[in-house]
Amino acid sequence: MIPPVVPASTWLLAAVDPVLIVIAVLLGWKADQFGKIFIAAIAALGASVLVSWAISALGLPWMAPVGGMHPTLLPVRAIAALVWAALAFFARRLSRV
Repeated sequence: MIPPVVPASTWLLAAVDPVLIVIAVLLGWKADQFGKIFIAAIAALGASVLVSWAISALGLPWMAPVGGMHPTLLPVRAIAALVWAALAFFARRLSRV
């Protein structure tokens, strides 16, 4: 069995999914403790995958589609969600100083 080959552009598009970024930044900004960025990342990951799946199921074009023919790239999305939430968390802390 040959593993699927996923172009690097697809990996990058999964990391900059607009739904993922908006939810991770919004929840990361509102987090008042560092541990809450993990919850923000999980929420952003779940919402991102569900929205991408729904859009792909409708047959509409999407940056990083999810489905049987397309890779979900959950590790990439999870790391990206954590990074976006952490950036928003630390940006808010810096803005308060």
